[in-house]
Amino acid sequence: MNLPRRQLTACAAALALFTLAGTARAEAWPDKPIRFIVPYTPGGGTDTVTRHIADRIAQDSKWAFLVDNKPGGGGNIGLDIVAKAKPDGYTIGMGQTANIAINPAALPKMPFDPAKDLVPVALVAEVPMVLVVPANSPLKSLADLVKAAKAKPGGMNQALAATGTVGHLAGEMLGRKAGFKVMNIPYKGAAPALAEMIGGQTDFMFATPQAVMGLLAGGKLRALAITSSKRVPALGSVPTVAEQGYPGFEATDWKVIVAPAGTPTDVIQRLNAATAKALAEPGLVAKLAEEGSVPMSGNPAAVLKYIRDEQKEWGALIREAGIRFE
Repeated sequence: MNLPRRQLTACAAALALFTLAGTARAEAWPDKPIRFIVPYTPGGGTDTVTRHIADRIAQDSKWAFLVDNKPGGGGNIGLDIVAKAKPDGYTIGMGQTANIAINPAALPKMPFDPAKDLVPVALVAEVPMVLVVPANSPLKSLADLVKAAKAKPGGMNQALAATGTVGHLAGEMLGRKAGFKVMNIPYKGAAPALAEMIGGQTDFMFATPQAVMGLLAGGKLRALAITSSKRVPALGSVPTVAEQGYPGFEATDWKVIVAPAGTPTDVIQRLNAATAKALAEPGLVAKLAEEGSVPMSGNPAAVLKYIRDEQKEWGALIREAGIRFE
């Protein structure tokens, strides 16, 4: 059907106005603070990295962020809030290996589906776990810990920042490789878990460098091993688990900014670009390195592929080991 020239002109004008309106909305974002949900307690590794990134992006872009800690459920409570938020670019969260790749494979039920309800925005950093004990512990090495655990079956307790974290699985992996049963005591975050361990309520913990660096420097903790394939500069004197008789042992945590599914593509791209710019800033790179983190990168498509690959690998490991969380 051929439309009269007048109608064609009117349609073209309407389309132009619609496009301009959409562009104006995109350029107006953000016109209010962005809620940045951390699914763990203040002071832990995820919280620390989130605040570093939010501060750097805010300095570069003048955007305002409201960092909001919502701990519990192995990180699921906070990310469930993100998954169910309005997808308008004003709610994002800091996901990590645990609640994006581990929990979906190990828990009988999830409050959200990471693959359907969340969209990855930007990879931020990768960090190994540090095996620590109280400074007054008789355990001086990884070999000491394994010997003690075997001598007292079921009597050695591992503190957990939360059930389903990389630290949790690192302990399970060590127990399986070394031949001892791990007894897990979960907490709502790294800070309370470490405080209880220092107080003698538990025996050891696999924690992030960010959570333990100050306590190590202050003489409250002793580091026995690190879970990366290579030593990290921030903890250069700490040997890897692999170096101490368990070749191939590796368990690292990664952080990824996520948003509710349906968040506008242009908003995702702007957040991704802002994160990439922040992670290229020498001051932030140095700050992350001091805490044992390695900056990551990638456009939204590459980030999605990385996450999908990680979900498959962790899922396979969990199924093969028969690990299930209640």
